[in-house]
Amino acid sequence: MSALEAELRDELSEMRAAGTMKTIPVLASPQGPLVEIEGRGEVLCLCSNDYLGLANHPEVVAAAAEGLERYGAGTASVRFICGKFEPQVELERALAGLCGTEAALTYVSCWNANAALLDALCDRPTAIFSDALNHASIIDGMRLARPAHKGIYAHSHVDDLRRSLAEAPEVERRLIVTDGVFSMEGDLAPIAELAAVAVEHDATLIVDDSHGIGVIGESGRGVLERFGVLGRPEIVLTGTLGKALGGAAGGFVAGGEPLCEVLEQRSRVQLFSNGLPPSVACGARRAVGLLAEGPELVGRLSANTALMREGLAAAGLEPLEGESAIVPIIVGETPRAIEASRQLLDRGVYVTGFGYPVVPEGTARVRIQVSAALTGEQIERAVGALAEVVGALDA
Repeated sequence: MSALEAELRDELSEMRAAGTMKTIPVLASPQGPLVEIEGRGEVLCLCSNDYLGLANHPEVVAAAAEGLERYGAGTASVRFICGKFEPQVELERALAGLCGTEAALTYVSCWNANAALLDALCDRPTAIFSDALNHASIIDGMRLARPAHKGIYAHSHVDDLRRSLAEAPEVERRLIVTDGVFSMEGDLAPIAELAAVAVEHDATLIVDDSHGIGVIGESGRGVLERFGVLGRPEIVLTGTLGKALGGAAGGFVAGGEPLCEVLEQRSRVQLFSNGLPPSVACGARRAVGLLAEGPELVGRLSANTALMREGLAAAGLEPLEGESAIVPIIVGETPRAIEASRQLLDRGVYVTGFGYPVVPEGTARVRIQVSAALTGEQIERAVGALAEVVGALDA
């Protein structure tokens, strides 16, 4: 055994002893309200990002299958060497329309999109101002981009952002970066206020709306729709295709045409990694179409989220407040969250527990994610299991 292997085995043993070791089930079925887990059978899934129930939608699956048959399994190279596929171009046009921008550019994940965008925009002296609770992809993207200055402002605290901007050194470019919906909290960033600050300071506001697209806004166009700032030139959007929009894979940047052209020309992630597989682009394109054709999906999701929150409140549980489909319940220490998740799964309800380092020490939680595909009976069943398990933790 090598020294490295011995160290890693010790680390894993410490995790098991502390009760913080994650157990990752193996799914043997499509994603949906009910999933098949190897060794457990069918369980109710409340930890998926399949907010609109499109991951196994017949039309999305058929579009992806048709794309696979017509265009093959993969791109086999990068865009500037072998060109881009028709479904990629069509999807990018549809995403630009959805996001109210001139253009969009796809990547194999939103993690890559965030990294590519921040790196490309730090080609000259740049200051980045980031919300303290931003997603790890933004944090790592900032590290890789190596801006001239980094400012971290208190979560959703606009006055603290103003202070950070005022104290920053003079630079050529200023970027304000925020999640649209914060994945661990379920709350929304104050987008309209942030946009106003961006205008005041000649800055660009970058919003990662991965948990907002398809979920927030009357027609599911995300937090920009919710706060009435769709189409504003000072805002650049990033998002994912791996959540509400079919759940397959991929991410995107949506903004002005010059921005997307520059990213296509020189963002390293675009130049040195294969693009989105055509079959995935076909499936995601149909998912965008279903969202545009049927805003009732968003209404159904909103109704289910309200029903879940009402049920939890009636059962004496107190989830964090928020408008999104993310409903977290704080349980305290990490082992408590993991144990709650294990007990819920024993009762046939699949909910993930999150602890340190994903969230700060002492704020571990079980995070419920609501889907438009859930039935009222399934929500009632989930509330009963949560009340039994989480309530017993505090007994």
